[in-house]
Amino acid sequence: MAILAKILLLCVLLTHLKAETYTRKWDNINVDDILANNRLLENYKKCLLDQGPCTEEGKELKKNIPDALQTECRKCTQTQKVNTEKVIDFMIENRKPWWEELQKKYDPTGIYYRRKMEKRAREHRADGEDAEEDEKNVKETKSLNKTEKYNDSEELSK
Repeated sequence: MAILAKILLLCVLLTHLKAETYTRKWDNINVDDILANNRLLENYKKCLLDQGPCTEEGKELKKNIPDALQTECRKCTQTQKVNTEKVIDFMIENRKPWWEELQKKYDPTGIYYRRKMEKRAREHRADGEDAEEDEKNVKETKSLNKTEKYNDSEELSK
């Protein structure tokens, strides 16, 4: 009887642990192909910004972004973490206006981006790398957020 109880407990724990990650259904999507295809990339952007229809994977992504940001991707699989970093870096470097639109919707205060840049700077320092660029990005984000808050308060007072 005790063995049966242990097996049931193990099953419950495994079920709970499995539910603690986002679906792996889309882990095999080739993110590089999407980033290289302007039409596909724009369709995802429109989906995420509520400007167009969403594919099934787009709907899943859109649903999970707020939670992933709040929990620092705690429920992401390793593949999802790697792909997320790849997409964010690509957007910042190659599609800055799109990145800013997405950031305005999903991270209007800049807190998640700032956390990401601070974490990256810490990792670079721990690796013995020069983290000046990352620290500069953190400072710029803080400065932009202050400017946006000032501009928003000006708009409200009109």
